[in-house]
Amino acid sequence: MWNDALQITNWMVQIAENHSDVVTIVNYGQTYEKRTISLLKIGLNTDWKKKAVWMDCGIHAREWISPAFCQYFVRQILQTYKTDPKIEEMKNMDFYVTPVLNVDGYIYSWKDNTTRLRRKNRSPGPSDCDCYGTDLNHNFDAYWSTIGASFNCCSRTFCGSSALSEPEAQAVTYFVGTRKDHFLCFFTIHSYSQLLLIPYGNPNFTAPNYDELMKVGLAAANEIKKVHGMNYTVGTSPDILYANSGTSSDWAGLQGIPFLPEDQIQPTCEEAYRGALHVITSAHDNTFNGAVDATFTTLWTLLLAVGVTTSTTLL
Repeated sequence: MWNDALQITNWMVQIAENHSDVVTIVNYGQTYEKRTISLLKIGLNTDWKKKAVWMDCGIHAREWISPAFCQYFVRQILQTYKTDPKIEEMKNMDFYVTPVLNVDGYIYSWKDNTTRLRRKNRSPGPSDCDCYGTDLNHNFDAYWSTIGASFNCCSRTFCGSSALSEPEAQAVTYFVGTRKDHFLCFFTIHSYSQLLLIPYGNPNFTAPNYDELMKVGLAAANEIKKVHGMNYTVGTSPDILYANSGTSSDWAGLQGIPFLPEDQIQPTCEEAYRGALHVITSAHDNTFNGAVDATFTTLWTLLLAVGVTTSTTLL
């Protein structure tokens, strides 16, 4: 697995060339510094109306384990695509994986030790502010700026001048939003503690299918524990972490879509993969293998809008 942005771009090109029968690179946005935001579309044909899974990594620049996990996820899916019966059954579903969403911030975090903890993107602040960057995971149009975010442009949780003020958030919103009926799962991968977070970050709102969200989340945590014995906590961010607003996972829920030491990268990826695969399998089975009631299907679509937080410590 590679780390810097150029290497990841080259890796994406190589993956697409090596698996040209199932992998396509899709450019769907541009950062403030005019870098391309790209994803890997994994699927057997070009039918854009198939059910699908969304996964983005690297929304926070400093969380280097996150892009590493997206790379691991792609590698595992491709290695098992034609051999694992579980994956074989899911060929009627596509995977859309963005290895690095916050490309500008990610590149900046590799500059030197003074930039290592960069969290935000690289857009300039308001005219009266000398600080740069917006926290992209507070910039989505989901209870934007209501709690857990800052209007101080120098704060690491600066939510931007308005909802969707940032091109990176706009790109995700347009791509997923215009295809929201096709997505069964929405994963956004972070790197802090062992958590599986479900909507919503604002404590004043509760997902209508909270009980079902918890059921699937706890089952996924149980699958994760089987890998290396690690215990993952499941719940909403206000209950187990802190209140927040404007997150991409909350935005996905409203649409009805459902720093680590090097020697810990591999086991962390293995754990997160097992948990993600359980959620994906649940979504697939309930969509294609018996959820014939329209209400039930809709319930599960919302149910699987889960933000997954992986790994153990900020580096």
